[in-house]
Amino acid sequence: ALAKTSGKDIVQFGKAVGVSHPSIDEQVCKTQPASGNTKYGVYEATFQDSNPYTRTLCGAKGNASQSGTGTSPEYLKHFAERTLKDGKNWPTSTDTGSSSNDNAKKVAGDLTKLTTEEKTIVAGLLAKTI
Repeated sequence: ALAKTSGKDIVQFGKAVGVSHPSIDEQVCKTQPASGNTKYGVYEATFQDSNPYTRTLCGAKGNASQSGTGTSPEYLKHFAERTLKDGKNWPTSTDTGSSSNDNAKKVAGDLTKLTTEEKTIVAGLLAKTI
């Protein structure tokens, strides 16, 4: 169902979650550190596999060669504001090896891991922003 939602609506949803429920925001599209290192994925509208190693996939890993960026995880609000701006990267990312609807599937997967109470909050925010 999320894949059929417009990128603009997902941006509004992401911003709403980030502002009103930061604890939920931090559970969705949380970037991961590169293997054996502390360089987290950094969201942008364009994937780059060289410095600054920006990512367009929800929950993407950083790159050990990053310098000066990715020192802490990024979340749904960052993903929405930077990666999905201008209607790009939804429902499919532009990362190397992307697959159909990969971003929609990642967001949905993270949402299913929330508590029942958090899911109720998310459902209300989705209803207001879509």
